[in-house]
Amino acid sequence: MFAVPMAPVQEIIRVPDVARMPLTPAALDGLSNLRGRVLPIINLRRLFNTAERVNDDASRALVINLGQSLGFVVDRVSSVISIDAGDIEPVRSIQSVVQADYLTGVINRTGPDGQRQLLLVLDFARLVQQHFTQISTRQVGGSHQSAEPSKSADADSEHASDELRLVSFTVCGQEYAIDIADVQEIVQVPSTITAVPNTPAHVLGLISLRQRLLPLVSLRTLFDLAPAELTEHHRIVVVALPGGGQIGLVTDSVKEVLSVPRSQADAMPGLLARDEQLQEFSSICRLDNGRRLVSIIATDKLLGMPAISEALQMSRTDPAHHAFTHDTDMNASISSNAAASSTQPDDDDAQVVIFRLGAEEFGVPIMSVQEIVRLPDTLTRVPKTPRFVEGVINLRGTVLPVIDQRTRLGMPAIERNDRQRIMVYTLNGLRTGFIVDSVAEVLRIPRQHIDPAPRLSDEQMSLIGRVAKLDGERRLVMLIDPNQLLAAREIQAMNTMAEPGTEPSHPQSPQHPDEPRRLARAA
Repeated sequence: MFAVPMAPVQEIIRVPDVARMPLTPAALDGLSNLRGRVLPIINLRRLFNTAERVNDDASRALVINLGQSLGFVVDRVSSVISIDAGDIEPVRSIQSVVQADYLTGVINRTGPDGQRQLLLVLDFARLVQQHFTQISTRQVGGSHQSAEPSKSADADSEHASDELRLVSFTVCGQEYAIDIADVQEIVQVPSTITAVPNTPAHVLGLISLRQRLLPLVSLRTLFDLAPAELTEHHRIVVVALPGGGQIGLVTDSVKEVLSVPRSQADAMPGLLARDEQLQEFSSICRLDNGRRLVSIIATDKLLGMPAISEALQMSRTDPAHHAFTHDTDMNASISSNAAASSTQPDDDDAQVVIFRLGAEEFGVPIMSVQEIVRLPDTLTRVPKTPRFVEGVINLRGTVLPVIDQRTRLGMPAIERNDRQRIMVYTLNGLRTGFIVDSVAEVLRIPRQHIDPAPRLSDEQMSLIGRVAKLDGERRLVMLIDPNQLLAAREIQAMNTMAEPGTEPSHPQSPQHPDEPRRLARAA
């Protein structure tokens, strides 16, 4: 039995569901959302090195203010009592027997059953300082976490200026792409779409996306392709409109995020470019030695098409708004002036790619992601590479070192599967891939939904300095700073590997230079 003074206790709650945060002390169960506050949940049994038990109906979390709010899981809360000062013995009376620097005293009293009862009065501040050395005694504001892009990010942006950053997707078996700068979000097709009468066939209807009306356009119908029934695999690519507003393009599936040299993108052939029905395509990208063709959509031309203009006009008319009043699922989130409100995204919004590791969700700025590619069946392990490198792959002629994101975050490894992806970043000029369990979506998150993460360790705070609260604050997404994924020493170690895209040198053979080189292959 333990006791704590009531003054710092803010409330006593049932143990909430948590999102587990990596790179933190083992005693942390994870993060929860308590009415808009990010609340770390700490396991007292683990702090005391006692046997763990599954939480039950009696388990509670004591929310205690130690400069910042922390939740401590206990087996049960017995009662609230008033104690005379004389009933609290100094802790030195037991320090000769046990290490009790986390106690402030011992309550020796007669319990309700008439038996003598000893209660250990915990010093939660001392207890936390011993196990969570990075938790300050004042409110953590995350001031060191700048929202401005770093110098290395600026350098990476300049380095990538000769490349196209594209989001590719499929429609009826064909592959298309849109400039990543024009893509606001990528979301799953909802179960309910509000149809609007007297609209063109390519307009599927309206949905509510974060309290904004979003018209949906079927690219299949727009491109005069065979229609298909919408399933959970279909995705909506939300595209920003010149001058404000958004429209959702319904695709069969989103495939990859690509970073392609501009030299591999050819202008639309003149004969096709004169076809009015192909005006929305700006160029064709050649990948995999020309075996894979990706048609690049020019969003300014696409959104200027009369067919798209009709869909946009529909979202701003009173009949469209009236149609929403018949949809009870969405009506609660649409205000009376939602249709008239501007859909111009806030410049302070954060646009992130969300990926999963186990049950937890993480996010990285979309502009930091160079590519997202499938994980090949095998990774080539290269001798004398750093231990944390899983292997290398050939990415369009470039040697790409690949690291398991789980390993980087101290999480257990899993078997390779077809849902895993490689997210490619450029870190201090070094292109590196990180394996994740799956890529979920691309979201634009308002700044007011992002809070500083609790400071639980130096490594955690530098890598995961912010937490986003989504879906009515029921969902926590930990935001990663990609520039902190590798330490300086790790980047230096990787720079000793062969430069990307270079071939090992071989001495010239005395034979004719056109004669093929003969090599022995061994495992």
